[in-house]
Amino acid sequence: MTRLLRSAFVIARRDFTATVLSKTFIFFLLAPLFPAAMGTLFGGIGARVAAQTERPAVAVVAPQAEFKQIEAAHDEMTEALGDGAIVKLVGYSPEPDLAGQEKRLLANRSPPIRAVLSGSLDHPRLVGSLADDPATVGQVKLLIERAQGRDADQGPEIDVSDVKNVSGPSQSDRVTTAWGAQAILFFLTLMLSTMVMSQLIEEKSNKIIEVIAAAVPIDAMFVGKLFAMLTASVLALIVWISAGALLLQVIKHGGSGSLPPPAVGWPWFLLLSVIYFAMNYLLFGAAFLVIGAQASTAREVQTMSLPVTFAQMLIFAFAATAINALNSPTALAAAVFPLSSPLTMMARGAEQPEIWPHLAAILWQALWVALILRFGAKLFRRTVLRSGPRLPWWKFGRA
Repeated sequence: MTRLLRSAFVIARRDFTATVLSKTFIFFLLAPLFPAAMGTLFGGIGARVAAQTERPAVAVVAPQAEFKQIEAAHDEMTEALGDGAIVKLVGYSPEPDLAGQEKRLLANRSPPIRAVLSGSLDHPRLVGSLADDPATVGQVKLLIERAQGRDADQGPEIDVSDVKNVSGPSQSDRVTTAWGAQAILFFLTLMLSTMVMSQLIEEKSNKIIEVIAAAVPIDAMFVGKLFAMLTASVLALIVWISAGALLLQVIKHGGSGSLPPPAVGWPWFLLLSVIYFAMNYLLFGAAFLVIGAQASTAREVQTMSLPVTFAQMLIFAFAATAINALNSPTALAAAVFPLSSPLTMMARGAEQPEIWPHLAAILWQALWVALILRFGAKLFRRTVLRSGPRLPWWKFGRA
């Protein structure tokens, strides 16, 4: 075991040095600029996620008669302008403790509440996160004016109280963070895991891999190559995150502080991002490394990797179903399935603050990483040094 680990470390150090110190590593760092344009291909998934995100509403705390007046005005405006153009209304009966009721409603998640309208039609009061949302204030004022049958210059003045950290917009922002984290993790894994195959094909064509196999165990070569590319990818990931944060600091007011914070907080979320990227990379990188061991030319690599790439896209779509529905049966299945678990748990980290599910998920994923590495190393050992005519698939077990 000690010899295996020592040999794997030697292979990993060799491949890591050859990758990072090469002149082409600069182009490797520029690689994310190109697949970023492919994000438009997944606009359908983004539209579905946006459609599932419940639109924040304005809670109307008023007697039934007054709410009926406001609701009738709302229906008239909806019929004229369309449902998506008018703020959503939800009616609630007044309670003795109005301040406590407003606080509970603003913390509501289903439906998410942007603001609470209370008081009478003559003296309305609006409480919520409205500093950056003058459109909602204007729509509520217009609804009250139409409910009273008054003109715009005769309507009452609304007492607007801005309250920060309302759960309605925060929940929507967290959905956006979850979607972005999943997409970035998917594209990085898709782009970086294929590099292992190209490096392996080059060494096979130059017969270098046979020289290495004569000095170290095949299993150590498999593990070493995989972890070398993982280390180089994590180094590139740190560079990309730092460059993105610097660019955001320059072009956006407030810099990275203006981004919607995930539920677990940025320190935990960044740590989980690196861990889930490593798990996702090891799961798919092992599969691509085994594919590279089967192929002898770049054309064969492209032919064999195409089904795996489509499978990755299906897994990404499967994990995206968990966004904004983390407790649904489909989302729980996506969290348990090892290949979609890292993507699904990234969404959970953005939307829910609990940490213990991530600890359990990391242990579960680590178990499957160990199993896949063991199976991949065994298959790699059988195929990497095979030469001559190919055997039929039914004789593969005797090879």
